[in-house]
Amino acid sequence: MTTLNPIRTFHPRRGRLSGRHHDALGRLLPRYGVGDGEPIGSGRPLVLEIGFGMGEATAAMAAADPDRDYVGVEIHTPGIANLLALVEERGLGNVRVARADALEFVRDRLAPDSLDAIHVFFPDPWPKARHHKRRLIQPGHVALLASRLRGGGTLHCATDDAGYATAMRATLDGHRDMAGAATVQRPVTKFEQRAIDAGRAVFDLVYRKR
Repeated sequence: MTTLNPIRTFHPRRGRLSGRHHDALGRLLPRYGVGDGEPIGSGRPLVLEIGFGMGEATAAMAAADPDRDYVGVEIHTPGIANLLALVEERGLGNVRVARADALEFVRDRLAPDSLDAIHVFFPDPWPKARHHKRRLIQPGHVALLASRLRGGGTLHCATDDAGYATAMRATLDGHRDMAGAATVQRPVTKFEQRAIDAGRAVFDLVYRKR
């Protein structure tokens, strides 16, 4: 079993739940949530979304990609509730939601070579040097993620932090099983739009498992 860095790669956020979100959690998490010990995936190609925020991009990608299943992992309760509501509203039968630490979920719940793709869009950049150890994209974590990708599967990362983009690229270039690939199209997230409006560049890094 892979040993994980015990330092959290995310900062738990608080947020108010609207009535819509309370309803979604109560009604829809039992239906679309991933329960303990429950098999993940239906035998079709499977995409893992790590830290999906409010879920708009995940829902859009799943709707446009009905031949693949999506499992989103998040710890932010309002985001989980919002994605559940979107899944119901759009009639998406190919999305499941897990409330968990993503790295623990990958290690404990996903088999090697089981994923068609992994998306890591705008993870916390932890910009201060003393916090870099908390970054999600670092060698040990990438080794775990790569082990769950099938041959030819892709790891797609995006960030608006130039320093983190440079570190991501160095880490991914340094993994023997990963090679750079052409950027694939994805929806613009609300977080990304704020970065664009503020004049920050957005970096997409797509790597394919050899």
